[in-house]
Amino acid sequence: MGNRVDRIAEPWGGRTPYGRHQQWPARQDTYLAGGVSPDDVEQWVQTASILHSDGDAMDIAVRDGAMVGVRGRVVDRVNRGRLGPKDAFGWQANASPDRLTRPLVREGGRLVETDWETAMDLVVSRSRALLENRGPGSIGFYTTGQLFLEEYYTLAVLARAGIGTNHLDGNTRLCTATAAEALKESFGCDGQPGSYDDIDHADVIALFGHNIAETQPVQWMRILDRLEGTDPPRLVCVDPRPTQVARRAAVHLAPRGGTNVALFNALLHEIVRTGRVDHAYVEAHTVGFDELARRVAPCTPEWAADICDVPAARIREAAELLGTADRLLSTVLQGVYQSHQATAAAVQINNLHLIRGMLGRPGAGVLQMNGQPTAQNTRECGANGDLPGFRNWENDAHVADLAKVWNVDPKTIPHYAPPTHALQMFRYAEQGSLRMLWISGTNPAVSLPELSRIRSILTQERLFTVVQDLYLTETAQLADVVLPAATWGEKTGTFTNADRTVHLSDKAVEPPGEARPDLDIFLDYARRMDFRDKDGGPLVTWHDPESAFEAWKRCSAGRPCDYTGLSYGKLSGGSGIQWPCNAQAPEGTDRLYGDGIAWAHPDTCETYGKDLLTGASVPAVEYRSLNPDGKAVIRAAEYLPPREAPDGDRPFQLTTGRTLYHFHTRTKTGRTPQLNAAAPEVWVEMCASDAAAHGLGEGDLVEVSSPRGSLEGRLRITGIRPGLLFVPFHYGYWDTPSGSGPDAVTPGRAANETTVTDWDPVSKQPLFKTSTAAVTLVEKADGRPSAAPTTTASAPAPASASAPASAVPATEGGPTAQVLEVLEPDADNPLGGAR
Repeated sequence: MGNRVDRIAEPWGGRTPYGRHQQWPARQDTYLAGGVSPDDVEQWVQTASILHSDGDAMDIAVRDGAMVGVRGRVVDRVNRGRLGPKDAFGWQANASPDRLTRPLVREGGRLVETDWETAMDLVVSRSRALLENRGPGSIGFYTTGQLFLEEYYTLAVLARAGIGTNHLDGNTRLCTATAAEALKESFGCDGQPGSYDDIDHADVIALFGHNIAETQPVQWMRILDRLEGTDPPRLVCVDPRPTQVARRAAVHLAPRGGTNVALFNALLHEIVRTGRVDHAYVEAHTVGFDELARRVAPCTPEWAADICDVPAARIREAAELLGTADRLLSTVLQGVYQSHQATAAAVQINNLHLIRGMLGRPGAGVLQMNGQPTAQNTRECGANGDLPGFRNWENDAHVADLAKVWNVDPKTIPHYAPPTHALQMFRYAEQGSLRMLWISGTNPAVSLPELSRIRSILTQERLFTVVQDLYLTETAQLADVVLPAATWGEKTGTFTNADRTVHLSDKAVEPPGEARPDLDIFLDYARRMDFRDKDGGPLVTWHDPESAFEAWKRCSAGRPCDYTGLSYGKLSGGSGIQWPCNAQAPEGTDRLYGDGIAWAHPDTCETYGKDLLTGASVPAVEYRSLNPDGKAVIRAAEYLPPREAPDGDRPFQLTTGRTLYHFHTRTKTGRTPQLNAAAPEVWVEMCASDAAAHGLGEGDLVEVSSPRGSLEGRLRITGIRPGLLFVPFHYGYWDTPSGSGPDAVTPGRAANETTVTDWDPVSKQPLFKTSTAAVTLVEKADGRPSAAPTTTASAPAPASASAPASAVPATEGGPTAQVLEVLEPDADNPLGGAR
């Protein structure tokens, strides 16, 4: 019959233990709205999760034309039927009463409703005027990691070959630009080497700056089930907070902020020193090992211990596990990507796998993870500024090939300089050269660093801003035109998760009011702008999601991310499928590089690489000399201290991040009753010794300030490393009296009021984890605790168990959070059922 589990209080549900090299048992998780039984459901519609990068496959329950619940898809390779809390409950935000239903335009300083014809005429007339008077460089597009593949590809075509602008990027710049860049630096091309299935086979799993329990909770369920089965893996965790991963780790390293490269160089030093290098693999498949060995030779654990404030003995323990693993799986996320020397650090993890020969086999792989559900598509389709299909913008043959696909002159496609990254686009807007910015599916007025500056840019009279979104976000409130968009469940399309699994998401219900799918909006814009190919025909030749997918297949043909073996029909009914999927691999590809490195040759690589310290591009001739045979490149990096260091005025390092119950700026999860009740307001984490030194206690209202700005939140005392503050970045102002930012009534609430405008020189990813800050008391708690969750990394430290029970997420008397978990019969699961 199954068990009902409160998936707010017990977010990872029951256990289904299994042993190494066995298949993860299937279990179907189901959540239906109150009063709805399975017999009431009229239709189950196939989709996958839109609130993280895991790609959890699910079906949407529909009754009377409305969503009434979800269930996991047991046939799918990613989640085997399981759902995380955001999967189970997040769909409810679609029906929020404050959805945008009609276009808005600014008149007399106010946004007023209008019709689509008026709104689109305004966008098109401004576009044409700017193209005529200022050229394509006056127009930029800033998109998301939450649209569908078909929409990104259409946007890339109209921006690159229609407008002819180099100013196109996604908010993936904030979360996974470093993942892409690290893969390109090491393997010559983007594309995840590993697979989630490697969890089933690894004997050591290392998580570097990756709080998987909160960012990909279903894969954490998988690890938990392995930990309770036979021959469990040993975990290595690098994280400054006491995450669920840290609590289950054999070795937990909590380094000082900004010192990842020093720590990773010490780990590599130990592996080289102890003779754990697979020299046969290195010789056959890599270049650059001698330089790495020379660079890490002086990087002893004692040297790193002094820099990182981590005991040398613990560094040796971690290196011993990494160096003796039979099958090593490593995962990486924002603790690396948003920190100092981000790409240099991520590349060292690739180096670890290269020198140990841990690639392309079950259990041996690296996952440079994504943070958003469709971030992989942003990158594949070129909506992050790169050329679609992982083509090299510096290789004229690649540009010519793309021009042939689009039937345009190669000169039409801007490739005179590197693509413009997001923060540079905002800088151009600040300086006045960029005069129109089209923002789709993202909320930079909360998510970008140094928010006071971002608000000042978006409110310039000379900048014409178009926002395409579901709600009147903080960013939409500053726009000149707001276009109401349809979302997941209200439109059809495909998207690809962090391990290259492509899912089809079918339309289940109609969007509210006059809201339109993003694809329809982009197609309408292309039609009105009358974009043409070199023969005078329409530049954009497709008209609906499936024809857009077929067009993308032609663009991807013969490229690393080859989709030619996929179709809507093939993706319907069964499991998602991993690319490349083509005639040579008709059922998809589990892992990359099992037969050697495929896309690093100078003629085929996506990039010639960059200097890891300066970001300067490596010339093509230099790359060809270094790597004529197209092997993986082992790139060494020197540790450099962070630019901003604590001092007497600002004695703390400040890091920002996510919590399990929210996604990005809470536009969806803040409108989901169960999720919002679990984490209703911003908080500040500090260790007990720091709190005592500053006379602070659990629940005190404090101000966190930096040279950029300040925020207020209630204090949560945790086991975080001393000298470090943590603030979740999700909280903005749409549900406060001000609506869009701090004012005389509303104090700062967003973490990014305090963060610094700085980025990694290689990936251009903003460094959200490098600020320094001061903390001052605003008011004592008087018995009021922080509302931070107690089930996650923000759980109170044991010494601070004074946090009242009311701080525990509770659903009694509120919206139900009971999810039905039903174990599916599985002959491959000799360890028994759920418990």
